[in-house]
Amino acid sequence: MATERSVTTCNLQEKAVVESFVQRLKRERGKKRIHWDRAEAKYDVFDYIELFYNPTRRHGDNRNLLSMDYEENYFKELRSV
Repeated sequence: MATERSVTTCNLQEKAVVESFVQRLKRERGKKRIHWDRAEAKYDVFDYIELFYNPTRRHGDNRNLLSMDYEENYFKELRSV
């Protein structure tokens, strides 16, 4: 059984990454748009990620790999399981 401390540490690291992304999303897109329903908001977030997110920047949170390389490795690992 995992200790509470190890679970909390892992969750805090993941939470920091998500909070950073959400802050950037709000700063760049959120305040400029009004979404009338969930589907419209979901499409706008998808649009932001696909069009404006920099896939060629190395990220420290994923072993300093390019986002595309990290994603490719992730799916290779899933297939091998």
